[in-house]
Amino acid sequence: MMRTTMLALMLAIVMMLVGCTQDQSNETSGLFTEKCDQIAETNAVANVVTADIQAGIERYIAEEADRGNGYFELPYEDGILLLKLVRVHTEYLANLGPGRHFACVDLVTVQGDIYDVDFFMAGDPGEMTITETTVHKFNGQPYYTWEQGEDKVWGRVAMENAAPGHLGVVYGSDEFEFVYRATVPELTNSARMWLPVAGTDPFQTVELLSLRAPGTRRFLTDRDHDNQVLFLELEPQDSGQTVELRYHVQRREKACYTEQALDHPKYLQLASIVPDTTQFSAEAAEVIAGKSSDLVRARALYDHVIDKMRYIKFGDGWGQGDAVHACDSGTGNCTDFHSYFIALARSVDIPARFAIGASIPSSRNEGRINGYHCWAEFYADGKWWPVDISEGDKYSSLATYYFGHHPANRVEFSRGRNLVVEPGPAAGSINFLAYPVLEVGGEPVKIAVEFSFTRPRPDGSS
Repeated sequence: MMRTTMLALMLAIVMMLVGCTQDQSNETSGLFTEKCDQIAETNAVANVVTADIQAGIERYIAEEADRGNGYFELPYEDGILLLKLVRVHTEYLANLGPGRHFACVDLVTVQGDIYDVDFFMAGDPGEMTITETTVHKFNGQPYYTWEQGEDKVWGRVAMENAAPGHLGVVYGSDEFEFVYRATVPELTNSARMWLPVAGTDPFQTVELLSLRAPGTRRFLTDRDHDNQVLFLELEPQDSGQTVELRYHVQRREKACYTEQALDHPKYLQLASIVPDTTQFSAEAAEVIAGKSSDLVRARALYDHVIDKMRYIKFGDGWGQGDAVHACDSGTGNCTDFHSYFIALARSVDIPARFAIGASIPSSRNEGRINGYHCWAEFYADGKWWPVDISEGDKYSSLATYYFGHHPANRVEFSRGRNLVVEPGPAAGSINFLAYPVLEVGGEPVKIAVEFSFTRPRPDGSS
């Protein structure tokens, strides 16, 4: 692995401005799973666009794989990693200055381990060369993070020197404008779309500043969790139109709390992808054996999920919040981590529930966001306790914090799973609602989505 000095890195990243483009690969770590969540994109320089950078890095990896008998060979520590391309993080492709570019890439070994690799490039479209290659993460675990100085220069920060702010945590409170934007694909038939509408609760105050959407619209409320849902009926002439919800959000850091309206049986029920099986009951019983209270038992389950799961978004089945798949594979994203925890907790009569939204970067004050993020809560000792297990797994120094806290820098879209609305999708209940659900002629269709945010400046402006 080639290394450069901090000075060289700073020179490479000087003048980086905030803002990035985003594709719609499912997550979500999120991450920032992710310098990926902490490096932002600059404006295009010298007519180089992100498509040029993506083409350049994909061409380089393909050419190197041809020379390596089908594998991209990466010198690492005392050996050579044999890797295959999983995806280029198009949301973090960046122009760093004239002739300087950055790409973040996921590559996988034959054993299924994921390496997040940072590539720095130089040159014009079609003639880019690689100047530096470093491994940023292994199976979601970062080796370093990024910090932007007052002069706008970015530099690496070793994990052992990273403060909570480097790792995505804002304590106390946060305030920001959040934009949820989706683009309607080419429609050949009538279509219907369901989108989450963020609402106010004891920990976030949300004002919908503007709503732009084609077609006819209605607001729905889901049957079991009272989530607000924007329902659109679209026609082929709405193809290519933008749906945009712009919010002002004030968010408070969440710790354990009491709730007047309790409906514990709802949060003990199991579902098709968070099932009640002897497998979960036996596994959870073994984990909590000898533990004296639900709070202690929940911590044991939390630690068990961290020990067993790896944050890997690769292969089939991940990202659906399928607790059985998470348990069997030991891999997945935030939905899988928390579904597994909820299944274990409910199997031993600890109420637990799911929520989803977006994490707002702590290291910058504007730009794009790398997809959705989800979290959970469990009930013990008369209170609801927030947990974020996938973040606790990624950042071991914050594992204790994330058992009982959610930071202020996030916005919640919806709570619960298997959401039922009327009218609803032909496929039935909505698994969870973060990205839009779109049906064209009754068939599900993917839709491009992007999130962005802006914090107020010290003078109060955005």
